[in-house]
Amino acid sequence: MGSGPDLPVLIAGGGIAGLTMALTCHQLGVPAIVLESVRTIAPLGVGINLQPNAIRELIDLGLGHELDDIGIEADEWALVARCGKDVWAEPRGRAAGYRWPQYSVHRGELQMLLHRTLVERAGPEAILTGHRVVGYRHSSDSVVAHVDTRDGDEIEVTGRLLLACDGLHSAARAQMHPDQPDPQWGGQVLWRGATLGPPVRSGAAFTLVGTLDQRFVHYPISSVDPATGLQLQNWIAELTVDPVDGFVASDWNREVDVETFLPAFQDWTFDWLDIPALVRGAPKVWEFPMVDRDPVERWVDQRVCLLGDAAHVMYPVGSNGASQAIVDARVMGACFLKHGVQPDALGAFESALLEPMSALVLRNRGHGPIGILGLVDERSGGDFDHIDDVIPRNEVEAFMARYKAAAGFAIDSLNNAGPTIAPGARVDQH
Repeated sequence: MGSGPDLPVLIAGGGIAGLTMALTCHQLGVPAIVLESVRTIAPLGVGINLQPNAIRELIDLGLGHELDDIGIEADEWALVARCGKDVWAEPRGRAAGYRWPQYSVHRGELQMLLHRTLVERAGPEAILTGHRVVGYRHSSDSVVAHVDTRDGDEIEVTGRLLLACDGLHSAARAQMHPDQPDPQWGGQVLWRGATLGPPVRSGAAFTLVGTLDQRFVHYPISSVDPATGLQLQNWIAELTVDPVDGFVASDWNREVDVETFLPAFQDWTFDWLDIPALVRGAPKVWEFPMVDRDPVERWVDQRVCLLGDAAHVMYPVGSNGASQAIVDARVMGACFLKHGVQPDALGAFESALLEPMSALVLRNRGHGPIGILGLVDERSGGDFDHIDDVIPRNEVEAFMARYKAAAGFAIDSLNNAGPTIAPGARVDQH
């Protein structure tokens, strides 16, 4: 490798943020290398929702035609009380008037799509697997990443910048903020799975049933198979427990038996959804504590910048963690266009996003858009004949509008915004 402008941008982490960042660099003509800790990238995870602001960016990356292969276009978002009656339902994506759809997708399949596309466009040398960034040091016109390899070697890789997309347990964030506390856990535990079943509601609806302390999330992540009439349905069961003793694990890949939690949902059967049957139909179930990190005062250390979950991991209550990871990468690309592949671009990225994303982390910790269920419980105990007698429609509309604005997908502002990166734009490397 050369020095200064001849060096690549280093991207720590080959997840959604890191791969989107690498694809964005390739689109802009910026050399980049992804350093990913696992030796083989596999389609881990279950379902996620991608908001229209993120889908716009994937379309601008030329991936729009692939989305139906990994998920389904969502058309409804609904909150349902424990009694099984709707508290609030609204159209989503194009059904709501957005210029771009909202998608429910398999997280692992999205990661594989991004990985496959990066290799096709930039070549296999664009990603080094089995390379985990464990720290960094600065030099006058570059940054040096300290890397542990799966072969047991300790090496150094020099780059123009280091973009840390290495998630909740980011080594770069730990070095930048050595006194940061452990991930914060407020007592919520999630169990996740995916089950083949007949369509629920519209067959493309995101549905959340229950209360703030016990709830069940359901949405499909595939189209209906015409031969069987079934579709793959993502689900999340959640309970709030006493956090006094703490929760050690924070790994999406901790597999558990359904009897760990299913007794708490045993009588959650409705004429439109049989939750115990859906849970028992999942071939595998994973347990995860719902954690986030306290916001920090900076994401940038000279030539190093945090992105995605490394910068702002948040509770998954607003369906915007993966969406924001994608948006982060595109905003960074726009900063490269304006400021060059220089520390000034990192500062501009931080100035644009740190404050609103820190606020969103705290908003999600306070239950985000599902806080409406708390209001319903306070006023009715979760049971009612007519929801309008419990909470006026205009109160819910205002609540939802505030959240969408904070999360960056308010319909008017998004529909009227120009592209984050103009078609054909390239970074001037000189």
